[in-house]
Amino acid sequence: MSVIRLTKEFSFEMAHALEGYDGACSQIHGHSYKLFVTVAGEPLADPSHPKYGIVMDFGVLKELVNRLIVSRYDHALVIRDTEGNRPLVETLRSRFDRIEAVDYQPTCENMVARFAAAIAAELPEGVSLRAVRMHETATSYAEWLSCDNG
Repeated sequence: MSVIRLTKEFSFEMAHALEGYDGACSQIHGHSYKLFVTVAGEPLADPSHPKYGIVMDFGVLKELVNRLIVSRYDHALVIRDTEGNRPLVETLRSRFDRIEAVDYQPTCENMVARFAAAIAAELPEGVSLRAVRMHETATSYAEWLSCDNG
C-alpha cells in the first residue's frame, strides 16, 4: 500500500515579544498564525473495517493539535521566562489569564520546533509527523520537516 500524507490547517491569534531583540519585535505585538500539520502513514488496508482507506481521522488530528497548541496559545501573550521578565509576567497574570511564560525565545522557528516535538509524541502508531509549517504573516513562515530532523 502507498504512504499517504495528510495536512490539516489551523489558525490562532497570539501576541509575543522577543526579549533583547534589536528591532521592532522586541515590543509586544501580535500575529494571525496559520499552522499546517502534515502526517503520513499507510491507509488502513482491511476492507471490512469502517476506517478502511484512512491514514488518520482528520478529527483525531484536529483534537490533538487543538489540545496541544491552539487551546494553549490562541489569544495568549507569550514571553520568554527570564529573571528580567518575571515581574512583568506576574503583573500580567494578575490581570489576564492567557499569559504563557516559556523557556525559549518565542520566535516562529522555536515555536515550530516545540510544536513538532509535542505533536510527534502523541501520534497514533503507524502515523508519523512529516511537517509543521507556521505562517507568522501572509508572506513569512517557518517550517519543520522530518527529513531535516532525523
